Amino acid sequence: MRVPINLASEPFRRDRPILAASAAVVLLMTASLAMLLYLAAAERDRASESRQVISKMETQLRTIAAEQTRIETVLRQPRNAAVLDLSQFLNALLQRKAVSWTRIFGDLESVMPHNVRLISIRPQISAQNELLLDMMVGSQAGEPVLDLLMKLEGSPLFGTTTVHNSLPPSQADPLFRYRVSVRYAQKL
Repeated sequence: MRVPINLASEPFRRDRPILAASAAVVLLMTASLAMLLYLAAAERDRASESRQVISKMETQLRTIAAEQTRIETVLRQPRNAAVLDLSQFLNALLQRKAVSWTRIFGDLESVMPHNVRLISIRPQISAQNELLLDMMVGSQAGEPVLDLLMKLEGSPLFGTTTVHNSLPPSQADPLFRYRVSVRYAQKL
């Protein structure tokens, strides 16, 4: 019978696979550290370029704002106030004239069901330079008007619709009347 006796002061251990794995992990960590340092340096350079561009834009913005303030000061002088008022009035008239009635009716014709009548229409220009159509529509029943509303909202030319009020038929007018507002995508 053989008895294993270890006369060494420390027992034999298999450390070689652990050391090899540790060396591989160290190499992997060193490579990832190098990659992260490279990415940090590249990001620092991009941030520096972005700061320079922002500084340049802010300088241009300050220059433009100063020029605008100077021009507005000249325009607000009493001798120029009449010309400014006339200019604003003419611009408002031109903006109203920019609405194409032909395009409005053509676009409405593409979404209007055959059994809905357009009784009145009033275009309005909002402060954001958007065109809003305030319409009065009529129909023998309520369903065709609902169909119109669904077609308006589904069309890329029109936006959200709002029904303000409705009037039932009377002896003088046999139609259900609905007052509807819709955003219109005609460019001014």
